[in-house]
Amino acid sequence: MNEQELDQRTAVFKALSDPNRLRIFAELMAGDTCNCELKDKLGLAPNLLSHHLKVLESVGLVSSRRDVVDGRWVYYATNRDSVADWHNWLSVFFDPNRIKTRCLCGPEGQLIDN
Repeated sequence: MNEQELDQRTAVFKALSDPNRLRIFAELMAGDTCNCELKDKLGLAPNLLSHHLKVLESVGLVSSRRDVVDGRWVYYATNRDSVADWHNWLSVFFDPNRIKTRCLCGPEGQLIDN
């Protein structure tokens, strides 16, 4: 993993490490939602909800769009491409078949694989 990818992955993990942002993201995984529904469902103050949504948007997990008729309505959705990328990456990263038992510090300094 190069430094740029490491930074990007770390930023997403940091964003999702906040319980409120994880709850928001879980709600959005169930479907597009307007900001008022998220506020009511999660019981967050509007300014706090806005902050958390901006963090999720900044790392590419969430996108927003304003209603074309009434711009006061903002709809949020998960970024499907980003979710698909993360799904693929995590399935490889957490693949238990990648785990190897190795010890390089034995008396002979030999690699021991199990």
